[in-house]
Amino acid sequence: MSNCTQCVVRQPQGDAMSQTLAQGIEQAATSAPEALAIEFEGEWFTWGQLAKVMSGLEALLAGANLGKATPVAMLMRNAPAMVAAALQVLKTERCVVTVNPFQGAEKIAADLRQLRCAAIVAVEQDWALAQLREVARETGAMAVQVSLKPEPQVSALDGLDKPGTGPFHEPLNGTAVLMLSSGTTGPAKRIKLPYKQLEQSFARAAAYESNRPSSGTRAARTPAILATPLVHIGGLYFSLDAVLAGRPIALLEKFSVAEYCRVLKAHRPKAISLPPSAIRMLLDAAVDPELFSSVIAVRAGSAPLLPELKSQFESTFKVPVLDVYGATEFAGAVAGWSLDDYRQFDKLKVGSVGRAQPGIELRVVDGETGEPQPVGTKGVLEIRSLQSETKGWVRTTDLAELDSDGFLYIRGRVDDAIIRGGFKVLPRDIEALLREHPAVQEACVVGLPDKRLGAVPAAAVELREGASAVSEAELTQFLRDKVVAYQVPTCLRIVPALPRTPSLKVSQHEVRQLLAAELA
Repeated sequence: MSNCTQCVVRQPQGDAMSQTLAQGIEQAATSAPEALAIEFEGEWFTWGQLAKVMSGLEALLAGANLGKATPVAMLMRNAPAMVAAALQVLKTERCVVTVNPFQGAEKIAADLRQLRCAAIVAVEQDWALAQLREVARETGAMAVQVSLKPEPQVSALDGLDKPGTGPFHEPLNGTAVLMLSSGTTGPAKRIKLPYKQLEQSFARAAAYESNRPSSGTRAARTPAILATPLVHIGGLYFSLDAVLAGRPIALLEKFSVAEYCRVLKAHRPKAISLPPSAIRMLLDAAVDPELFSSVIAVRAGSAPLLPELKSQFESTFKVPVLDVYGATEFAGAVAGWSLDDYRQFDKLKVGSVGRAQPGIELRVVDGETGEPQPVGTKGVLEIRSLQSETKGWVRTTDLAELDSDGFLYIRGRVDDAIIRGGFKVLPRDIEALLREHPAVQEACVVGLPDKRLGAVPAAAVELREGASAVSEAELTQFLRDKVVAYQVPTCLRIVPALPRTPSLKVSQHEVRQLLAAELA
């Protein structure tokens, strides 16, 4: 793809999946019941155990006449039983409706009340919430509890063993997942991911792997380490991809340095995936580099990866970090680095998120006219892909550039700029400056409405553990020394920890709410 002078970058289409998603799951669940499927907190569960949960769930759903295309609400906690339940819903071409279990009880109830699914699936920990049981009664949903310990079990809650009269969510034919977006810049929204779209995405992922076995080939394979929340597209996609590849999963309830180091030591993986926040946590904890001696590459995604963070990780652990770019709407990554590209271009393409994946077309257009822009010109990124339900070019909210070799650079978001009395303030630039202060771990800058100026910047800052004491006034002055007056946040608050989404991105939406409440 060298010497590319056109504004559209294409990659050849990968081969189609040899089987449907449902067929792949069926083969994985039945080909070797004694095979290890999921390791969780040091304990292994076999495919035979998962299959018992799957068949138990099927008996309840089919017995309630909740067949193909039925939306099933699932509190997607990182638990082996929930993986099994999701596999059964997808194997039977129903629809997984993801519900975030990490919200407060009232938010979970409000979400379920709005969804009105005829069945809700969760583990005992979540059904212990009175609000969850109450919303099931209120909406008439069948309440299903799944578990694998002390033995595989699926049961309906007393008095909630069959759906009521509704009304319930309409059938979603052809939709595999009604997925929550990450909610980084605003409230999370729901996106339909069709079965066809997911299958094409997995086919493209398989094109990157050599000698990849099918789900029925249980050759000895290193477990895939999954610490990303299943409620996020990255976690669900990763788990399904492992199942289809015939790879067992080492599942973490949530990312922690101690547990991640345990599974690294136990399983010695060759490839791992980490969000930038986890990369920073591992560095801050000064873990033993020997733990990464088996790792050939780290894939980084879900949030922007700062070049200096990438460089620090690579120099400390001697492992290449391969950035990827994607979005919920595209059912996985649409651009990324390969090891071959890394070896050839790493030092030449600093800050790039890689090149288009097979079957993907990228272009950069003028935000107002929609005209494609020349190589090296910043504009709005558009993507054309079989991973998208929408035909034709899909406009993102990301500002980007494409270079002459087809490498993509993300330069911010279209909706990020704060217009303060006619002057433009770019939040990511101010955040980068705040991170230069030795006491600052992370910063988030958002725009707040202002009657006189239209909008003003405000900042929330998380300090490094053990950092020297610093005041909000000192951080504000630190910025004043580096920027013009209109770029200085009108409000800067030091917080114990910045709020984050399930994918560990800083939640600009929650930061905005936090700062607005303080100024009210």
